[in-house]
Amino acid sequence: MTALDSKDALASLRVPYWDPETEEELVCRAVRDETADVRSFTFSARASRRFTYLPGQFITFEIPLDGGTVQRSYTIASTPTRPHSLTITVKRVPGGPVSNWLHDRLRPGMALRASGPLGSFSAALHPARKYLFLSAGSGITPLMSMARAHFDLGDPADILFVHSARSPADLIFRAELAELARGRGSFRSIAFCEADSPGESWNGLRGRLSLPALRLVAPDFLERTVFTCGPAPYMAAVRAILDEAGFDRARYHEESFDFGAESVAETVAAEPPATASAPEAEATGYTITFTKSQRSVTCGPETTILDAARRAGMRLPSSCAKGVCGTCKSRKTEGSVAMPQAGGIRQREIDQGMILLCCAKPTSDVTIER
Repeated sequence: MTALDSKDALASLRVPYWDPETEEELVCRAVRDETADVRSFTFSARASRRFTYLPGQFITFEIPLDGGTVQRSYTIASTPTRPHSLTITVKRVPGGPVSNWLHDRLRPGMALRASGPLGSFSAALHPARKYLFLSAGSGITPLMSMARAHFDLGDPADILFVHSARSPADLIFRAELAELARGRGSFRSIAFCEADSPGESWNGLRGRLSLPALRLVAPDFLERTVFTCGPAPYMAAVRAILDEAGFDRARYHEESFDFGAESVAETVAAEPPATASAPEAEATGYTITFTKSQRSVTCGPETTILDAARRAGMRLPSSCAKGVCGTCKSRKTEGSVAMPQAGGIRQREIDQGMILLCCAKPTSDVTIER
């Protein structure tokens, strides 16, 4: 290769960045089975783009279900050190419309609209000398992104990654975690399984995470910064274990909602309309007008706009319902709201009239572009 050819090759890598605030199409490039009910889906932009995000952040997809589109947020399992594609890893949930659509229908070459990444759950925001990653089930995905970035960057931080699963057949990223541990002395991986698989007896640590088990695998856990993600009962158990041990909660970080669960928005169509006793039906509430759907609902000052719309039978995009993910972000054209939130919207978006329906409570009549 000549010097000129080398310059041309380098120039071809200087592609534009993906705009996280603009909803564009991502094309599925690969589908890979991780376990019997977990698949990874790799995406890139239709026109070449570089993705910038923190390991542990999430991205929101628009999924075309038979009954209409639904927005769904998934943590990114891949690492920003490999910026030209990103991967989500999804567990099939029995009866879950979105996870089943992804498993049954999404194939390489198909495109989905997406926005983000967003989120504040990342070890990159909390530098430490030693970390403890605790995950269960599909909650492994944001921590896997952090582990992959740690490996690629040659990060000297000491990481102990402890993952819990039902059986060895349910261990997501099992081989890769072992490979990361072999290739980096500052990284260790340990798994707990509750039972054997039909084709494999588990010879490792058995049962669920407990304080004695944690002391066994991580005697120095009180000195570590903890990141945890998994089903809500698992994270509640982790908090109880750490509190019992006197762990400093200032060094504890958890994913604020369970990305592995099926979204509330997927089942909202089955919710009954509000009864006459609901706050939204009271004459003292404010009128919320949705211009695109030409619907109006009444919402009390202590009720979120999303809750009022759901009780009126409306189906609106949402995922976390806690002001984290930004899925329910909508433009307010008239009126005012009170809106505490947890990072799912940027100040410049608020200045442009955007609100999060899941945590916005009206202080006047409100008009929304939905």
